[in-house]
This record gives sequence, structure tokens and C-alpha cells, in this order.
Amino acid sequence: MKIKFLIKKITPPIIIDGIRLIHNRKYGWFGNFNTWEEAQKFSTGYSAPEIIAKVRESALKVKNGEAEYERDSVIFDEIQYSWPLLAGLMYAAAKSEGVLKVLDFGGSLGSTYFQNRKFLDGLKDVIWCVVEQKHYVDVGKVDFEDSRLKFYYDVESCIKEQNPNALVLSSVMQYLEKPYQFLDYILKSNFEFVIVDRTPFSFKEQIKLQIVPPWIYKASYPCWFFEKEKFLDIFQGYGYKVIEEFESLDGKTENYWFKGFFLEKKNDR
Repeated sequence: MKIKFLIKKITPPIIIDGIRLIHNRKYGWFGNFNTWEEAQKFSTGYSAPEIIAKVRESALKVKNGEAEYERDSVIFDEIQYSWPLLAGLMYAAAKSEGVLKVLDFGGSLGSTYFQNRKFLDGLKDVIWCVVEQKHYVDVGKVDFEDSRLKFYYDVESCIKEQNPNALVLSSVMQYLEKPYQFLDYILKSNFEFVIVDRTPFSFKEQIKLQIVPPWIYKASYPCWFFEKEKFLDIFQGYGYKVIEEFESLDGKTENYWFKGFFLEKKNDR
């Protein structure tokens, strides 16, 4: 008992909390870590082979008409639309004479594209570009890419080839180690429209550990919870105005909520 007491006394509380989480095998969002590196010590990350394998299996069923909808590898009997996101896409297309060219950063194997394919089919010209991690792009190019759905290893190649007019950031910003640096980098490309969706916010910015429910797949990773005004200040600094703010499908609690924003580049002329 003395040894356990001494270990507890000299071990930082954040380490003890992390060990407790792993031992109890809970899932959801936990802790309040001081740095991304601290949370990362207890995470497994995204690169486990079983994750991409399950996502590929589910996404192929949607592509081939064997399932209605897939999100985060989970199959649904009916499409769960993010109507504000879809409205933003249609608005962007309408203002561009029926042309919609999307850069979907962190877009998995095209989940958002397949979710909205029925409506995208009615547009004059659609190119949907997913920029993802290498193993996702490798699978995407082989099993999913066609004349409209494209996969790219980096932002620069996508912009050079397709010149997209809309940027989609759905359930991705919270999983970047340096989200504000990324926004500084990507918003310099001057997209006409930006759609943010499924992004968590709280009263105070914090970093938590997200543990995925085991019935989806076994994984855990650090996750940002943003402070809304600070988050939006980056966009406003690059000349974007919020056209619409909306609640995301992921819901909310007393302490945090998932939100989305549709932003348009200001025309100062």
C-alpha cells in the first residue's frame, strides 16, 4: 500500500487520469490536458489497419448501392443529412452558375460526397476532391475515384489541378495538432466559400482524449474543443463573414456542443 501511495504522490495527475481512462475502457471525451503531446501519450491514433479496412468496407456498400449512408465507418438505414451543410453547397453552386468544386479536407473516402450525391447530381458541374492521409488516398484512388470524386495527397496538388471554390471542414479541425496554423495556411488560398461542420466548442478552449466506442472500432485520439470567438477570428482575419451558424448532428451537452458555420469571402469591390 505504501508503494502505491508513493507512486500516486510522484505521478502527475494527468498521467493518473489517463491510466484510469484506459483501464476503465470508457468511451467519449475525457480529461483536460495541458498539451496535445500529453493527450497523445494515451491515444492510439488513426493509422491502425482495422480502421481504414472498416471504413473502406462500409463506404463501398454505399457506393455500390448496398447501404444508404456511412459515417465514421458506421452504416445507417437512411441518410442523416446535415441540411445546413447541403444548403451551403447549393448556395455556393448557385452563386457560381451551377459549378461546384469542393476541397473536402479530411473527407475520409468521400462520406460527405456520397451523403449528398442525390442533390449534387442536379448541378451543372461538380468536382469533389478529398485531401486525406496517404493510406486513405491510396484506397480512394483505387476503389472510389471517378470523373467527379477525386483524391489528393496534399492541398497544393488539389488546388493546382482543380481550383476549388468551396472548402469543407467537417469533423476534422479538432483532430489537428495545430489547427490555427492549418487555418492560416489553407485560408490563404482564398476559397469563395467555407463550410465548417461537426466541430466541438466549449466555454473554454481545451484538449481532451476521445475514446471511440468499441462497436465502431478500437481507437483513441486527442481532440480540441474550441472557443467560438477565437475560432471565428481566424476566418474573419482572412475576410470571411458568417452567413449561417448551425447546430451539428453530433448534438450538445451542458459543457460542450457541436456546431457548424457557412462562411463567404467578402467582396470589397
